Order: sequence, then structure tokens, then C-alpha cells
Amino acid sequence: MGEMEQSLDSDVEVPLNSETFSALWDTIQNSHDMFNPCMALPIHLELQPPERFPCPQFLQEGGSSGLGDGREGAPTPDATVFATSSTVPSTEDYAGAHSFELMFEQSGTAKSVTCTYSEDLNKLFCQISKTCPVLVKVSSCPPPGSVIRAMAVYKKSEHVADVVKRCPNHERSLEFREKGIPVQHLIRIEGNKNAQYHSDETTERHSVVVPYEAPQVGSECSTVLYNFMCNSSCPGGMNRRPILTIITLESQQGQLLGRRCFEVRVCACPGRDRKTEEENFHKATRGERSKKGAPGKNGSEKKPTAGTSSNTEGTYNLEIKGWDRFIMFKKLNEALEFKDAQESLKPGKGTSKIRKRSRVPVPCSGKRLMLKHEAGGSD
Repeated sequence: MGEMEQSLDSDVEVPLNSETFSALWDTIQNSHDMFNPCMALPIHLELQPPERFPCPQFLQEGGSSGLGDGREGAPTPDATVFATSSTVPSTEDYAGAHSFELMFEQSGTAKSVTCTYSEDLNKLFCQISKTCPVLVKVSSCPPPGSVIRAMAVYKKSEHVADVVKRCPNHERSLEFREKGIPVQHLIRIEGNKNAQYHSDETTERHSVVVPYEAPQVGSECSTVLYNFMCNSSCPGGMNRRPILTIITLESQQGQLLGRRCFEVRVCACPGRDRKTEEENFHKATRGERSKKGAPGKNGSEKKPTAGTSSNTEGTYNLEIKGWDRFIMFKKLNEALEFKDAQESLKPGKGTSKIRKRSRVPVPCSGKRLMLKHEAGGSD
């Protein structure tokens, strides 16, 4: 036994065979340091402890273990998982398997209206902090625990990366401040205590989520009441930059089930602004249709109707591809205009007849006849 202990204390390498292993095992069992057996082993033996808790990928990314051991970050059994929004949210409509749709109540363009929707513009006009009912319609009931999320983004590409927030003036105002609601959020939910306000850790975008409610008996839509808490013209906030509101239907695990998008303008007089923008839109649409209707089918010009001067005398636009071809047609047009100018200077048929009538006939005797205004007072 002494020789074995001496061999263990020395730096001599011990061959690993069945006899050596048995002797080594007996030494460990009989040693007083049995609670720390690794100290009695030679230095050259590399023992690797087994992996007790394998580290999955989602733990490496900062997620919780899901063991429910009460540590910080461990989710509770009833916790709802929400998907992280993308850096640039999509604004394309997507009905999904449940035919997700949005509908709005019919309202006119009177000055007293506080919220009105234009179907031609797909745009909602509303006053600040006023109720905006949005009707949610689906063809089939979504999975249990589904939610409806609302998020605001800027419409133009040069502003889409910015986060839509309220202006500093309205953030500090006590008039529109409610307990438990972040003051920076533009969109709020009215009349629903289950609303949850989220700020994405990566993109810092704001969104509000409410549980999906099935329509009541005799109705095909469920209603969500939204409020927009800042004017579109507020400096430091939207600052006259147009915004889009994205409303999505999501499952409890964050899976996208449907998406709808519409433009929003928060102003003092929604009816007047809607009427003005619709008139401008219709004028622009009629102008485009008239330009498209001028050429005939297959790019050919329509032949003017006979007997109408308005169809033959006028200015027509011609689209020409290529600079050389444009110069050729330009020279041809200038030549035709010069020809028309020369013909206008020549005496016409009507002027020649007038001149012939004004000539005085010469008598056969050779004496010129006196005109009436040349006659004197004498006979």
C-alpha cells in the first residue's frame, strides 16, 4: 500500500490496465480523503464531468429556461408569448385563413363629425382623443387566446425607420394622461381593461394588444375602440408626416393570422379634410383617365369626327422614344408650321373676288367713268 501511495505522489505515469485500476480503486476506497477523490488521482488523468444541464439555443439568446423555478425571467404557466415585430413592419393586406377584415361605421363629411372613414382613400380622419370604432370581421373563429395588435408606422419610405411617438407637448399634458398607460404611445384602447401596451426592445416601436372577442349573437363583427392621442401636425411628433395604422390578428404564440392597413389623419375638422382630399383625388383620377383615353387602342390616334372644328383644330401630345426621333419629328413639325404661315400670307379666293368687284370698268370710248363720290356739284 505504501508503494502505491508513493507511486501516486510521484510524477511517474501509471499504466492503465485491469490490475492497476483495481489497486487504484481500493486505494481510493480506503483513503481518508474519500470525499475528494480527484486529489488522489494522478495529474495526467483528465476526468471530464458529465453535462448536467445542456444549454439549448434559446437560452444562449437570452431567453428563460422555462423550468418555472422562480428565478428572474422564468415564465409562469399562464404567461402569454408575443412575437417580436420586425424592423420594418409590412403594410400589405393579408386576409389569412380566417378572412380577416376591417370595417368602419358610415359617416358623412359634416363639420360636426369627429371620426369619418373614406373608402376611396382608405383613410381614417379623426379628432384627437376621440372614439374611433373599428369593426373586426372573420370568416371562422381564430384559435383560443388570439389577440388583435395595433401599431402606427410612417407612410413615406424616408420616415419609415422612425418610431411614431407623441409630441413632447402632449406627453407632458395632464389632460390626456391615464394611469397605467405610457404617455409616449400614440394609439390607445378605450373601454377595455385587458389592453396591454408594449414597446419592442429591439425596434422600440409601440403597439397595443387586446384579446380577440367573438361577435355577439346576431352580429358578424366585433368592435374595438381606438383613440389617437396626438395631431398629425404637432411639431416634435408626427409633424405633418402621414402615418399608417397596422392592425394584425395574431395567435397566442405570436403567429400572424391576418393583417389590414389604413392611413390615419388626426386633425381638427375631419369632415372638411376628408371632403377636400376626396375632391383632389377625384380630379386627379379624371385627369389620368382623360390622358389615357386620348390615344385609341393599340396606341393609334382616334380620328376626329367630320364637321366639328374642335376635333380638327387643337393641340395633341405625342410620346416619342429616343432623342434622334424626337429631333426628326420636331423639325417636321416646324416645317409644317412654316408652310401654314406661308399659305396664310397668300391672297385667298375671297380676297380676289372682292378686289375684282372694286375695279372700275373702262368704257369702249377710252374715257374713264367718274365715280359717284368724285362727282362735283355741277351737272
